[in-house]
Amino acid sequence: VQLQASGGGLVQPGGSLRISCDTSALTLDYFAAGWFRQAPGKEREGVAYITKRAGDTWYAESVKGRFTISTDNPKKMVYLEMNNLKPEETAVYYCAATHLHSIDPEDYHYWGRGTQVTVSS
Repeated sequence: VQLQASGGGLVQPGGSLRISCDTSALTLDYFAAGWFRQAPGKEREGVAYITKRAGDTWYAESVKGRFTISTDNPKKMVYLEMNNLKPEETAVYYCAATHLHSIDPEDYHYWGRGTQVTVSS
């Protein structure tokens, strides 16, 4: 475990939450960082990723316009701002890093423990 996700919690439907990922423990540089989520009984899915230097981003269709991924490279942090959250987005959210331009979890080399996000009234 080399990345540390934090900031999860309980939020009402329609609410907002920002989760953070500390990459300072990585000893190697990486090309892109991504956020993934896994709900009980479901496969892990890619939510968003961002390239470290260019800041190119990709979002899953289901979160476009509501989620924003960003980085603070001097602080070695990656963030996911989530707005208008839905109950079906309840999941453990993981951050990960890769040397590739990809959202396939198989291509991600560095993972951290996830943070639980629960969307419920």
